[in-house]
Amino acid sequence: MLIRSGKIQFLFWTAFFSVMVYLWIVWMGIQTFVLPDEMPLEPPQNVIVLMFILYGLLSVMLMSGTVVSVMINNRYYRNLFGVLIFVAFGSLLAAKSIFG
Repeated sequence: MLIRSGKIQFLFWTAFFSVMVYLWIVWMGIQTFVLPDEMPLEPPQNVIVLMFILYGLLSVMLMSGTVVSVMINNRYYRNLFGVLIFVAFGSLLAAKSIFG
């Protein structure tokens, strides 16, 4: 059995949950705004608040993963979190440009 240090385990689980939260945001956005049965007259407030909270949680997880990977000088997780930050920021900008 391979035993990893606590920092590497933290980076793994932070990356895992960051990807899961991002997929949750994307799935919820597509389900609510792109593929609804009928377009609502006003946007659903509860979904927008949940997406705002999830983006905040995602940004905290990505920044903490980036800081820890830089502190322990782990190139793999540093690159992974860098790509995830660019993808999350790009999707935020794309959603903002589409929906105003």
